Amino acid sequence: MSRYRALFRTPEFTPLFLTGAAHTAAQTVAGLGLATLVFRATGSPFLSALALFGPSLAQLLGAATLLSAADRLPPRTALGGVALFFALGTAVLAVPALPTWAVFVILLAEGLAASLGGGVRHGLLNEILPREEYLLGRSVTNMAAGACQIGGFATGGLLVALLSPRGTVLAGAGLYLAAALTARLGLGARPPRAAGRPSVAETWRTNGRLWAVPARRRAYLALWVPNGLVVGCESLFVPYAPERAGLLFACGALGMLAGDAVVGRFLPARLRGRIRFPLQALLAAPFPLFALDPGLPLALVLVTVSAVGYGASLLHQERLMALVPEGLGGHALGLHTSGMLALQGVSAATAGTLAQYASPRAGMVLLALASLAVTFLLARAEKGEERGTRDRKPGSALSRW
Repeated sequence: MSRYRALFRTPEFTPLFLTGAAHTAAQTVAGLGLATLVFRATGSPFLSALALFGPSLAQLLGAATLLSAADRLPPRTALGGVALFFALGTAVLAVPALPTWAVFVILLAEGLAASLGGGVRHGLLNEILPREEYLLGRSVTNMAAGACQIGGFATGGLLVALLSPRGTVLAGAGLYLAAALTARLGLGARPPRAAGRPSVAETWRTNGRLWAVPARRRAYLALWVPNGLVVGCESLFVPYAPERAGLLFACGALGMLAGDAVVGRFLPARLRGRIRFPLQALLAAPFPLFALDPGLPLALVLVTVSAVGYGASLLHQERLMALVPEGLGGHALGLHTSGMLALQGVSAATAGTLAQYASPRAGMVLLALASLAVTFLLARAEKGEERGTRDRKPGSALSRW
């Protein structure tokens, strides 16, 4: 469509799009290979889930220490450097007989680097596109992520079956290297978006400023918690169905792709505020049915329908950016990404623990119910604040008293 074509005619959008797509494909391929490798070596659902989503836990530490650099480093250098670091670290993960503790040390380092890379990437997108085109641009990048996850998990599952988990991890390292080259050769040499030196103190000050406004706090919680809990459900696909996990992940990516396409391109602006929380509730609603131990066809349908709800994230991001002061876009989006991925890591660890002591199905059901509860409470809090704001308008009965 013409609006999509206009996006790709925008200078630097295409190489940034391709860099993000290659990074996502690398994550899915390497993550599935590594989770399978760890599960075969340890037999632990907890460690398998942690290998797939555990690097997200380090995002919280990165958000507290490194995030001020997101607006204070040249974007091209930062993105290329982070992707190259991932390529080298992932190649080391494929070394035979690497101790399990060393695997998680490397994943911790990659998670710290990812917290910086997310802020730089999303901040650069916000700089490249006009504010009114940001939702469409995020929709396209999310759709690309969905498509790359479909291809990545399907390819990863095929490589695990035909090659080996270790060879699959090496394939992921090659994709990270492709992302580094695309960033270096395709992006322009832009200066940093903000002056000054990055520091832990500056990171804390800006985080505090962003967190101080109740409406922004709710936007962050809506972006982090319900989605993170559902990702915890998804982290149990490997122990739930070891030979079909790639297919489950691919169906989830397909649903996410559909949700992002509808929200980004076709949803009228007048409906965006009203549909944010109902659409987010769709994320968790299908997972309690896993208590009935559905067959594979029904499980694939449930996962696909659930993932359509990820489109609500675009609407919550749009709400967040409307509340963020000028000049803090990279930091604010980096905090969103880091917090979101950290909650995903926490949820994956929680899910793995539940599966270890109960079953994968029980973990999915409990986390899905928690996600629904949080979505309901956030929607109720926002509705209460809107009602209070209307009551305080000049001329209302309350204001006259």
